[in-house]
Amino acid sequence: MGLYGSLLMLLLLLPLMLSVKIQAQSPGTSARSLDRLLQDYAYKAFMNPKTGLPYDGEVPSNLTGIKVSALRLRSGSLYTRGVDSYKEFEIPVGVTEKPYVERLVLVYQNLGNWSLSYYPLPGYTYLAPVLGLLAYDAFNLSATNLPELSLSASDRPILIKFQDVNSVPVGSTPQCVSFDLQGSPLFSNVLSENVCSTVTQGHFSIVIASVAPSPAPGTPLSPPKPKAGGGGGKKNNSKVWKIVGSVIGGVALLVLLCFLISCIHKYNQRKKIRQMETAADVGEALHMTSIRDTRAPTAMGTRTQPVLEHEYVP
Repeated sequence: MGLYGSLLMLLLLLPLMLSVKIQAQSPGTSARSLDRLLQDYAYKAFMNPKTGLPYDGEVPSNLTGIKVSALRLRSGSLYTRGVDSYKEFEIPVGVTEKPYVERLVLVYQNLGNWSLSYYPLPGYTYLAPVLGLLAYDAFNLSATNLPELSLSASDRPILIKFQDVNSVPVGSTPQCVSFDLQGSPLFSNVLSENVCSTVTQGHFSIVIASVAPSPAPGTPLSPPKPKAGGGGGKKNNSKVWKIVGSVIGGVALLVLLCFLISCIHKYNQRKKIRQMETAADVGEALHMTSIRDTRAPTAMGTRTQPVLEHEYVP
Protein backbone atom coordinates (compact mmCIF):
# COMPACT_ATOMS: atom_id res chain seq x y z
CA MET A 1 0.00 0.00 0.00
CA GLY A 2 2.99 2.31 0.54
CA LEU A 3 4.03 2.14 -3.12
CA TYR A 4 0.41 2.52 -4.22
CA GLY A 5 -0.01 5.62 -2.05
CA SER A 6 3.25 7.14 -3.31
CA LEU A 7 2.26 6.70 -6.95
CA LEU A 8 -1.18 8.13 -6.27
CA MET A 9 0.38 11.16 -4.58
CA LEU A 10 2.73 11.61 -7.57
CA LEU A 11 -0.25 11.46 -9.90
CA LEU A 12 -2.05 14.14 -7.91
CA LEU A 13 1.02 16.41 -7.74
CA LEU A 14 1.92 16.12 -11.44
CA PRO A 15 -0.52 18.86 -12.65
CA LEU A 16 0.78 21.16 -9.89
CA MET A 17 4.39 20.57 -10.94
CA LEU A 18 3.52 21.26 -14.58
CA SER A 19 1.77 24.51 -13.64
CA VAL A 20 4.76 25.62 -11.54
CA LYS A 21 7.06 24.93 -14.50
CA ILE A 22 4.86 27.01 -16.82
CA GLN A 23 4.83 29.88 -14.33
CA ALA A 24 8.60 29.70 -13.94
CA GLN A 25 9.01 30.06 -17.70
CA SER A 26 6.67 33.03 -17.96
CA PRO A 27 7.90 36.57 -17.17
CA GLY A 28 6.40 38.83 -14.60
CA THR A 29 8.17 39.18 -11.30
CA SER A 30 5.81 41.07 -8.99
CA ALA A 31 6.20 44.83 -9.28
CA ARG A 32 4.54 45.16 -5.88
CA SER A 33 7.27 43.00 -4.33
CA LEU A 34 9.84 45.32 -5.93
CA ASP A 35 8.09 48.35 -4.39
CA ARG A 36 8.32 46.81 -0.93
CA LEU A 37 11.97 45.92 -1.45
CA LEU A 38 12.92 49.39 -2.70
CA GLN A 39 11.06 51.01 0.20
CA ASP A 40 13.29 49.04 2.55
CA TYR A 41 16.51 50.08 0.78
CA ALA A 42 15.34 53.70 0.53
CA TYR A 43 14.71 53.88 4.29
CA LYS A 44 18.14 52.40 4.97
CA ALA A 45 19.65 55.49 3.30
CA PHE A 46 18.49 57.64 6.24
CA MET A 47 21.51 58.21 8.51
CA ASN A 48 20.72 61.12 10.82
CA PRO A 49 18.29 62.43 8.18
CA LYS A 50 17.34 66.04 7.74
CA THR A 51 13.89 67.04 6.63
CA GLY A 52 13.69 68.22 3.02
CA LEU A 53 16.96 66.63 1.82
CA PRO A 54 16.97 63.60 -0.53
CA TYR A 55 19.09 60.56 0.36
CA ASP A 56 20.12 58.06 -2.33
CA GLY A 57 19.89 54.40 -1.38
CA GLU A 58 21.85 51.38 -2.57
CA VAL A 59 20.18 48.35 -4.15
CA PRO A 60 21.59 44.79 -4.17
CA SER A 61 23.83 43.63 -7.00
CA ASN A 62 21.08 41.55 -8.58
CA LEU A 63 19.14 44.79 -9.22
CA THR A 64 22.02 46.79 -10.67
CA GLY A 65 20.66 49.58 -12.86
CA ILE A 66 17.82 50.55 -10.52
CA LYS A 67 18.12 53.82 -8.60
CA VAL A 68 16.25 54.64 -5.41
CA SER A 69 16.07 57.71 -3.21
CA ALA A 70 14.12 58.91 -0.17
CA LEU A 71 12.92 62.39 0.86
CA ARG A 72 11.38 63.03 4.28
CA LEU A 73 8.89 65.91 4.57
CA ARG A 74 6.38 67.38 6.97
CA SER A 75 2.84 66.91 5.74
CA GLY A 76 2.03 70.59 6.21
CA SER A 77 5.17 71.65 4.35
CA LEU A 78 4.29 69.43 1.37
CA TYR A 79 0.84 71.03 1.18
CA THR A 80 1.91 74.67 1.58
CA ARG A 81 5.30 74.67 -0.19
CA GLY A 82 5.50 71.62 -2.39
CA VAL A 83 8.86 70.42 -3.74
CA ASP A 84 10.46 72.42 -6.54
CA SER A 85 12.71 69.61 -7.73
CA TYR A 86 12.97 66.03 -6.52
CA LYS A 87 14.91 64.15 -9.20
CA GLU A 88 12.62 64.31 -12.28
CA PHE A 89 9.53 65.23 -10.24
CA GLU A 90 8.18 68.74 -9.62
CA ILE A 91 5.54 68.70 -6.86
CA PRO A 92 3.31 71.81 -6.62
CA VAL A 93 1.55 73.19 -3.57
CA GLY A 94 -1.77 71.67 -2.58
CA VAL A 95 -0.72 68.01 -2.54
CA THR A 96 -2.30 66.01 0.29
CA GLU A 97 -2.00 62.44 1.48
CA LYS A 98 -4.50 59.92 2.82
CA PRO A 99 -4.53 58.81 5.53
CA TYR A 100 -3.06 61.89 7.13
CA VAL A 101 0.36 61.54 8.77
CA GLU A 102 2.53 64.14 10.47
CA ARG A 103 5.63 63.23 8.44
CA LEU A 104 5.92 61.27 5.22
CA VAL A 105 8.66 59.89 2.99
CA LEU A 106 8.60 60.20 -0.80
CA VAL A 107 10.42 57.22 -2.32
CA TYR A 108 11.81 57.81 -5.81
CA GLN A 109 12.42 54.91 -8.21
CA ASN A 110 14.25 54.77 -11.53
CA LEU A 111 13.92 51.25 -12.92
CA GLY A 112 16.39 51.83 -15.77
CA ASN A 113 16.91 48.71 -17.88
CA TRP A 114 14.50 46.78 -15.63
CA SER A 115 11.51 48.82 -16.80
CA LEU A 116 10.26 46.30 -19.35
CA SER A 117 10.78 43.38 -16.95
CA TYR A 118 8.53 44.78 -14.23
CA TYR A 119 6.12 46.76 -16.43
CA PRO A 120 5.71 44.92 -19.76
CA LEU A 121 3.60 46.86 -22.23
CA PRO A 122 2.80 44.81 -25.35
CA GLY A 123 2.47 46.87 -28.50
CA TYR A 124 4.57 49.75 -27.17
CA THR A 125 8.24 50.68 -26.94
CA TYR A 126 9.71 52.60 -24.02
CA LEU A 127 11.54 55.82 -24.85
CA ALA A 128 12.37 56.53 -21.20
CA PRO A 129 12.90 54.41 -18.10
CA VAL A 130 9.97 53.87 -15.76
CA LEU A 131 10.07 56.36 -12.87
CA GLY A 132 8.21 55.83 -9.62
CA LEU A 133 7.00 58.16 -6.87
CA LEU A 134 5.45 56.52 -3.81
CA ALA A 135 4.59 58.00 -0.40
CA TYR A 136 4.98 56.24 2.97
CA ASP A 137 4.56 57.09 6.65
CA ALA A 138 7.80 58.41 8.22
CA PHE A 139 6.92 57.57 11.82
CA ASN A 140 9.28 54.56 11.92
CA LEU A 141 12.26 54.82 9.54
CA SER A 142 13.27 51.21 10.22
CA ALA A 143 9.89 49.77 9.24
CA THR A 144 9.47 47.46 6.24
CA ASN A 145 6.51 46.36 4.11
CA LEU A 146 4.73 49.65 4.74
CA PRO A 147 1.47 50.41 2.91
CA GLU A 148 1.58 53.32 0.50
CA LEU A 149 -0.16 56.59 1.25
CA SER A 150 -2.48 58.01 -1.36
CA LEU A 151 -1.23 61.32 -2.81
CA SER A 152 -3.65 63.74 -4.42
CA ALA A 153 -2.80 67.00 -6.24
CA SER A 154 -5.68 69.48 -6.11
CA ASP A 155 -4.61 72.81 -7.64
CA ARG A 156 -1.95 71.83 -10.17
CA PRO A 157 -0.69 68.44 -11.34
CA ILE A 158 2.65 66.89 -10.45
CA LEU A 159 5.08 67.23 -13.37
CA ILE A 160 7.57 64.54 -14.48
CA LYS A 161 10.41 66.01 -16.53
CA PHE A 162 12.16 63.01 -18.10
CA GLN A 163 15.88 63.46 -18.68
CA ASP A 164 17.02 60.21 -20.30
CA VAL A 165 14.71 59.94 -23.32
CA ASN A 166 15.44 58.27 -26.66
CA SER A 167 14.73 60.13 -29.87
CA VAL A 168 11.28 59.71 -31.38
CA PRO A 169 11.27 57.77 -34.68
CA VAL A 170 9.88 59.55 -37.71
CA GLY A 171 6.14 59.08 -38.00
CA SER A 172 5.67 58.09 -34.35
CA THR A 173 3.86 60.05 -31.66
CA PRO A 174 5.14 59.80 -28.06
CA GLN A 175 2.66 59.24 -25.28
CA CYS A 176 2.80 59.42 -21.51
CA VAL A 177 1.90 56.24 -19.66
CA SER A 178 1.21 55.90 -15.95
CA PHE A 179 0.75 52.71 -13.93
CA ASP A 180 -1.34 52.62 -10.78
CA LEU A 181 -0.52 50.37 -7.83
CA GLN A 182 -2.33 47.49 -9.51
CA GLY A 183 -0.18 47.86 -12.64
CA SER A 184 -2.98 49.10 -14.89
CA PRO A 185 -1.69 51.52 -17.59
CA LEU A 186 -3.26 54.88 -18.42
CA PHE A 187 -2.16 56.85 -21.49
CA SER A 188 -2.12 60.62 -21.92
CA ASN A 189 -0.54 63.23 -24.15
CA VAL A 190 2.98 64.57 -23.64
CA LEU A 191 2.70 68.16 -22.40
CA SER A 192 5.83 69.65 -23.95
CA GLU A 193 8.95 67.89 -25.14
CA ASN A 194 9.63 65.26 -22.45
CA VAL A 195 7.17 66.35 -19.75
CA CYS A 196 4.25 64.33 -18.39
CA SER A 197 1.80 65.10 -15.60
CA THR A 198 -0.11 63.22 -12.91
CA VAL A 199 -2.41 64.02 -10.00
CA THR A 200 -1.45 61.01 -7.91
CA GLN A 201 1.45 58.68 -7.18
CA GLY A 202 2.51 55.71 -9.30
CA HIS A 203 4.98 54.78 -12.05
CA PHE A 204 5.47 56.79 -15.24
CA SER A 205 7.25 56.70 -18.59
CA ILE A 206 7.09 57.83 -22.24
CA VAL A 207 6.28 55.27 -24.94
CA ILE A 208 5.47 54.98 -28.62
CA ALA A 209 3.28 52.45 -30.39
CA SER A 210 5.51 49.73 -31.83
CA VAL A 211 3.51 49.28 -35.03
CA ALA A 212 5.21 48.90 -38.40
CA PRO A 213 4.80 52.09 -40.52
CA SER A 214 2.29 51.88 -43.35
CA PRO A 215 3.70 51.83 -46.92
CA ALA A 216 3.90 55.05 -48.90
CA PRO A 217 0.95 55.87 -51.17
CA GLY A 218 1.20 54.23 -54.56
CA THR A 219 3.54 51.51 -53.38
CA PRO A 220 2.08 48.11 -54.28
CA LEU A 221 1.65 45.71 -51.42
CA SER A 222 3.53 42.45 -51.87
CA PRO A 223 3.55 39.42 -49.63
CA PRO A 224 6.70 38.97 -47.55
CA LYS A 225 9.28 36.70 -49.08
CA PRO A 226 10.31 33.66 -47.07
CA LYS A 227 13.82 33.83 -45.71
CA ALA A 228 16.38 31.27 -46.72
CA GLY A 229 17.00 28.54 -44.21
CA GLY A 230 13.62 28.95 -42.50
CA GLY A 231 11.91 31.92 -40.95
CA GLY A 232 9.56 33.04 -38.26
CA GLY A 233 6.86 30.64 -39.46
CA LYS A 234 9.11 27.65 -39.00
CA LYS A 235 10.17 28.90 -35.57
CA ASN A 236 6.54 29.31 -34.55
CA ASN A 237 5.73 25.85 -35.89
CA SER A 238 8.65 24.46 -33.95
CA LYS A 239 7.36 26.06 -30.74
CA VAL A 240 3.87 24.71 -31.40
CA TRP A 241 5.18 21.20 -31.96
CA LYS A 242 7.25 21.43 -28.77
CA ILE A 243 4.15 22.40 -26.82
CA VAL A 244 2.08 19.63 -28.45
CA GLY A 245 4.84 17.11 -27.76
CA SER A 246 5.02 18.18 -24.12
CA VAL A 247 1.25 17.80 -23.73
CA ILE A 248 1.23 14.38 -25.41
CA GLY A 249 4.16 13.26 -23.28
CA GLY A 250 2.38 14.39 -20.12
CA VAL A 251 -0.82 12.54 -21.10
CA ALA A 252 1.16 9.38 -21.93
CA LEU A 253 2.89 9.59 -18.55
CA LEU A 254 -0.46 9.91 -16.79
CA VAL A 255 -1.85 6.87 -18.67
CA LEU A 256 1.24 4.85 -17.79
CA LEU A 257 0.96 5.80 -14.12
CA CYS A 258 -2.73 4.88 -14.07
CA PHE A 259 -1.98 1.49 -15.65
CA LEU A 260 0.83 0.84 -13.18
CA ILE A 261 -1.35 1.78 -10.22
CA SER A 262 -4.13 -0.53 -11.50
CA CYS A 263 -1.70 -3.46 -11.81
CA ILE A 264 -0.35 -2.91 -8.31
CA HIS A 265 -3.88 -2.69 -6.92
CA LYS A 266 -4.88 -6.01 -8.54
CA TYR A 267 -1.68 -7.65 -7.31
CA ASN A 268 -2.40 -6.54 -3.75
CA GLN A 269 -5.95 -7.92 -3.96
CA ARG A 270 -4.75 -11.31 -5.21
CA LYS A 271 -2.10 -11.42 -2.50
CA LYS A 272 -4.74 -10.78 0.16
CA ILE A 273 -6.95 -13.57 -1.23
CA ARG A 274 -4.06 -16.05 -1.15
CA GLN A 275 -3.25 -15.09 2.44
CA MET A 276 -6.87 -15.62 3.48
CA GLU A 277 -7.00 -19.04 1.81
CA THR A 278 -3.76 -20.10 3.51
CA ALA A 279 -5.05 -19.00 6.89
CA ALA A 280 -8.27 -20.94 6.34
CA ASP A 281 -6.38 -24.14 5.45
CA VAL A 282 -4.10 -23.95 8.47
CA GLY A 283 -6.96 -23.37 10.88
CA GLU A 284 -9.09 -26.28 9.63
CA ALA A 285 -9.41 -28.91 12.46
CA LEU A 286 -11.22 -31.71 10.59
CA HIS A 287 -11.13 -33.02 7.05
CA MET A 288 -14.23 -32.32 5.05
CA THR A 289 -16.21 -34.74 2.92
CA SER A 290 -19.09 -34.24 0.53
CA ILE A 291 -22.44 -35.79 1.25
CA ARG A 292 -24.63 -34.99 -1.70
CA ASP A 293 -24.74 -31.18 -1.79
CA THR A 294 -23.41 -30.71 1.75
CA ARG A 295 -19.86 -30.65 3.06
CA ALA A 296 -19.41 -32.09 6.57
CA PRO A 297 -16.40 -32.85 8.80
CA THR A 298 -15.28 -36.50 9.03
CA ALA A 299 -12.69 -38.32 11.17
CA MET A 300 -9.87 -40.25 9.56
CA GLY A 301 -9.77 -43.00 12.27
CA THR A 302 -10.93 -44.03 15.71
CA ARG A 303 -9.14 -43.27 18.91
CA THR A 304 -9.32 -46.92 20.40
CA GLN A 305 -9.17 -50.21 18.46
CA PRO A 306 -11.86 -52.82 19.38
CA VAL A 307 -10.63 -55.88 21.41
CA LEU A 308 -12.49 -59.21 21.86
CA GLU A 309 -13.43 -60.03 25.49
CA HIS A 310 -12.72 -63.78 25.11
CA GLU A 311 -11.27 -66.12 22.59
CA TYR A 312 -14.52 -67.99 21.97
CA VAL A 313 -15.82 -67.40 18.53
CA PRO A 314 -19.19 -68.95 17.69
